[in-house]
Amino acid sequence: MDKNGYKVINMNAGLMVDNDTKKILSTLFSKYDKEDIHLVYVGESINTHIKSLDLDRFSSDVDSLLKENTNKNAHVVLNNIISSIKSIKSYGIKGGKRIYVDYDKERKVKNRKDKENNRRGVARISRYSNINNELPKEYEDKIICGDSLELMKKLPDNCVDLIFTSPPYNFGMEYTSNKDDHNWDSYFKQLFDIFDEGIRVLKYGGRFVVNIQPLFSDYIPSHHIVSKFFLDRGMLWKGEILWEKNNYNCKYTSWGSWKSPSSPYLKYTWEFVEVFAKGTLKKEGVKENADISADEFKKWVVAKWSIAPERRMKQFDHPAMFPEELASRVMKLFSFKNDIILDPFNGVGTTTSVAKRLERRYLGIDISKKYCDKAIKRLKEVLL
Repeated sequence: MDKNGYKVINMNAGLMVDNDTKKILSTLFSKYDKEDIHLVYVGESINTHIKSLDLDRFSSDVDSLLKENTNKNAHVVLNNIISSIKSIKSYGIKGGKRIYVDYDKERKVKNRKDKENNRRGVARISRYSNINNELPKEYEDKIICGDSLELMKKLPDNCVDLIFTSPPYNFGMEYTSNKDDHNWDSYFKQLFDIFDEGIRVLKYGGRFVVNIQPLFSDYIPSHHIVSKFFLDRGMLWKGEILWEKNNYNCKYTSWGSWKSPSSPYLKYTWEFVEVFAKGTLKKEGVKENADISADEFKKWVVAKWSIAPERRMKQFDHPAMFPEELASRVMKLFSFKNDIILDPFNGVGTTTSVAKRLERRYLGIDISKKYCDKAIKRLKEVLL
C-alpha cells in the first residue's frame, strides 16, 4: 500500500506504452472515479492504484475495448491489468464494489471473542446435548406425505444438520390440505409444536432457518414472534437476512387511510430469513465439503439478498413458493455437502430439489399428497 492508502499493482510495460495504448487506457480509466482507481506512469512501468472497483463493470469495459482495438500492445497491457486485479483474493464487498483497502477495518475490535461471549450471556450455557446421531436410512433422501409433528417424533435426537422451511402463511389462501383461517393462538401453537420437534432433531451446531413475512394479516408481527420462540428455547441467534423481492406492486389496492395519518397501511417488498443455531454458533464440517465460493461468501454475508420471487406458482399450483436461489444461498452458506437437510413444510419440494442438486441429503415432509407427488416428480428432473 502506498502513502496515500492505495493498493498498487506494478507492471513493467517497457516499450508497450505507446501513445495509442495510453489513449486506450485513458478512455478506460476516465470512466471511473480517480479516488477508486487510477494509473500512474513511472518510467517504463504502469502502476495501477486501486481502493475499490466494480469488477464486473470493469471487466465488461475491458472486453469492449479489446474488441474495438487491434493494437497488440494495448491488448497485452489491458489483459495484464485485469488479470492482476482478479488475482487479488483479499477484499470486501460494499455497494456492488470490491473494497481492497481497509475492508476489514470494522472487524479490528479488541477482545472481540470475550465481548461476543459476554453479549451472549446465559444463552452460551447450552441446554442441549452435544452428542449427534445419524438419521435412520429409511428417512434419508425421502419425501414423505404425512403430519410433520407425528413423523418427526419418530426421529432420533440430534440427527439433522439444517432445517430450512417457510411455514404456511395465514392469509386465507387456498392451501390444498390446511385450512388457513384458524385463530392466531392456535396457529402459533401448532407451528411451535412442530418447531420444538425440529429443535430436538437438529444436531448440536445445526442451523434452524425460517423464511417468514414481516406481518401476517391483522398486524401480527410474525418474524418477531417466531424469533422470540427460538430465543425462549435457548437457541442462539445466528442472524437475520432481509430477502428483498423488489415486489413494488404488492398490495396497491390496500392503502389503509388514504392520504391520512389516521391508519396508513405499510407495504413490504421483503421477507425475513431468521437463522438460529443449536448449542454453538460454530458448525463442524469437512473443509472439502464447503462448496461456497469466495465471491458468493463475501456477497451473501451482507445480509440483504435481492432475489426475485418465484414466478412458477401457477405451474406448480402452489400459492406461496420461495425461489430456488433463496434455498441455494441458505444451504451453501449454512451447511456442507452431504449434510442432512429437513423441511417439515416441504410443499412442492423447493428445499429437497435444491438439496439434491447441491449434493446434500434430505428429508421433506408435507401433509398434502398432491404437493408430495409434485415434489417427487421435481426430484427426478434434478440434474447432478
